[in-house]
Amino acid sequence: MTDRSSGNGSGRTQGGAAETGNGPRTAADADRPAGATRDKTRPLLRALRRASGLLRWTSLRVRLVFVFALVALTAAVSASGIAYWLNRNTVLDRTQNAVLKDFRKALDERAGSLPLRPRCAELQDAARQMAAGPQNYTVLLIGVDSEGKDCAATTDKNLLTLKTVPASLRKAVDTVRPVDDANRYPHHLYWQRREADDTPYLVAGAKVIGGGPTGYMMKSLATERQDLNSLAWSLGIATALALVGSALLAQAAATTVLRPVQRLGHAARQLGEGRLETRLRVTGTDELADLSRTFNRTAEQVEQRVQELSAREESSRRFVADMSHELRTPLTAITAVSEVLEEEADSLDPMIAPAVQLVVSETRRLNDLVENLMEVTRFDAGTARLVLDDVDVADQVTACIDARAWLDAVELDAERGIVAHLDPRRLDVVLANLIGNALKHGGSPVRVSVRTEDAPVTGPDGAGRTGSSAVPPASQGSQDTAPADAPQHPEGGSRAGGSLVIQVRDHGPGIPENVLPHVFDRFYKASASRPRSTGSGLGLSIALENAHIHGGEIIAANLPEGGAVFTLRLPMDASPLVESGGPRDGSGNTQNRAALRSTGPGTDGTGGAAGRDNGSGADGAGTGNGR
Repeated sequence: MTDRSSGNGSGRTQGGAAETGNGPRTAADADRPAGATRDKTRPLLRALRRASGLLRWTSLRVRLVFVFALVALTAAVSASGIAYWLNRNTVLDRTQNAVLKDFRKALDERAGSLPLRPRCAELQDAARQMAAGPQNYTVLLIGVDSEGKDCAATTDKNLLTLKTVPASLRKAVDTVRPVDDANRYPHHLYWQRREADDTPYLVAGAKVIGGGPTGYMMKSLATERQDLNSLAWSLGIATALALVGSALLAQAAATTVLRPVQRLGHAARQLGEGRLETRLRVTGTDELADLSRTFNRTAEQVEQRVQELSAREESSRRFVADMSHELRTPLTAITAVSEVLEEEADSLDPMIAPAVQLVVSETRRLNDLVENLMEVTRFDAGTARLVLDDVDVADQVTACIDARAWLDAVELDAERGIVAHLDPRRLDVVLANLIGNALKHGGSPVRVSVRTEDAPVTGPDGAGRTGSSAVPPASQGSQDTAPADAPQHPEGGSRAGGSLVIQVRDHGPGIPENVLPHVFDRFYKASASRPRSTGSGLGLSIALENAHIHGGEIIAANLPEGGAVFTLRLPMDASPLVESGGPRDGSGNTQNRAALRSTGPGTDGTGGAAGRDNGSGADGAGTGNGR
């Protein structure tokens, strides 16, 4: 009689690479150190960290799809793994229990009916009868005949012999257990799962209770493994389909989420371009709808604020223009009287003459200030226009210096024949302010150099470009002649297609670094201790505006060897700006202000415009306000 236990308790044994009980386990798994597992997981962790770093640089859509697919893949793999494990255990346990039950019954019926010392022929017959059962397994019976000789009867000598039975299983089968209340039988049925020639087998063994032969059986599990492999392929295909489906769902979800975000981004760009009437259409009550409402409220407040500021600015411009216009009438009378007093100054009482001179000088200063305010108002209102003509630059500079009696204090380095198509009056204003400012606040001599450059000063859209932050010394005043194929001016000069560069350098102490970013600011005073100045405080600002309206720029900088240099850069031909309505900004809108950059030596070119007191400008009386 055999033990009726299923072999799932303490009766299980394991040996070598065999699988025992319900779960697989190998000797290699038992002997592998824990550190080896950690070493194998480190590259995986590094790869995951690297992948997470790459995700930060991808688009939001890609990140959403990736995370969605990763979650779906994790869930699908986990579900497939659990399903495979449960089905594997179920299939193997069902087959195992059926085979062990049949083997136990056959061993009890066939071998248990044999005598204690059967003949080998009887053992062989019993083995064939046991193997002929419905489970189709191989049987090995081992016993001792009447003569005391060992006899082994097997139904397949190539597959199952005593040598092929694991030693651990034979030892467990031969072990005699004490019989007590908890253990009614001295022998039990034991089993193992193992592989032979890449084929899985179930091997079991037991002794007949009360004496008799020992029986072993070997059942192939190839069919079960094939079923499990088919299940694994099915689960893998299902996982792949789930991954593809999750990616499609993620794409649809990302599109649904990102479409409002894209509309918001487009609206924000339009708002940044000045289209303050831009609004978003709000639908729904979710977080994105709330974001759209917030954007609309913000845009409405910005539009209202800009309208208020525009109205205030327009009111301020009108006030300055009206005030300047109203001051011109009494100033005309006061100027006439001051001129009469100046003519009669020699015949006046010496005690009164200083007062008369003060009145005359302040009247002129007030007249210059009014003219400059009106000029600034025209720039702010966008009504300033160019009146272009062909200008010989050398003659223009000479005339500007001669008209103000500066010939003795100014050195001119200009080659005749450089002809530019500019507004001569505005060029004279720029030159008068730059040279007058250098004479007043710099050190003599003041050097004016003129040259041309091949690079155009304006881009395809007509926007003024900033020049290089490296300012060449004034000593490098050699003239860059126009190319031989440049168009010739009718009077013999050449008009290059590049840019005109005029540098005004002094030999003074230079401009303080903290003042340099404010040189071109209106009414800027370099020192609070000198609030009063003979200049109007607008000269350099007006010079800059006149450069901008030509599509050019003025750069202020200090030279390493000492002194300040102002570089005026203008296009050789400003007629394209007149035809297009003036310089344009990056968005294509017409503007009067071009880019400005003022730098000191060795800087990165990010310094601002800057700080001598601006001299008067519109009338060309080039006085400046202090550095």
